[in-house]
Amino acid sequence: MDQQAKTDSPIQIINADTIRELWSKTYNHEGKPDWSHIFPYYHKDIVFQDTIQRIEGKARFVAMCTRLTKRSKQLKMEILCVAQSENVLIFDWIMTMIFKKYPSTPIYGSTKLVLSEDGLIKEQRDYYDLWGDIFNQIPRFNKIYRKFMARKFG
Repeated sequence: MDQQAKTDSPIQIINADTIRELWSKTYNHEGKPDWSHIFPYYHKDIVFQDTIQRIEGKARFVAMCTRLTKRSKQLKMEILCVAQSENVLIFDWIMTMIFKKYPSTPIYGSTKLVLSEDGLIKEQRDYYDLWGDIFNQIPRFNKIYRKFMARKFG
């Protein structure tokens, strides 16, 4: 087995308990997030998607995480619940982003992980309302935004 294969092999089987353990280590109570311990759990052909972007490949996924680390002063995540059905895990969370110049912003969301046959994370889809959660923190504008959304989409 080559060195790359050794570093990409997971240490534990991914399940609801592993997700709670790994993600709780990722988002520190103090300081910047660190994803380095979960990167071995990702497949080389990972497809990551959220409301902002779609990224294919582990190198691009790692680069995205590095950019997020540089932008934020601190990131916290509270995992509310985790459910698993065969090779699919879904978990709800509250992530609080603390930027260098702006107030902290809680974002409420869910993540869906799909595992490959070899037990690595091959797909990750994060679901959240980025703008709604950010706009909720802006006095007066939050009411205008919610009225607009209700009128156009509600």
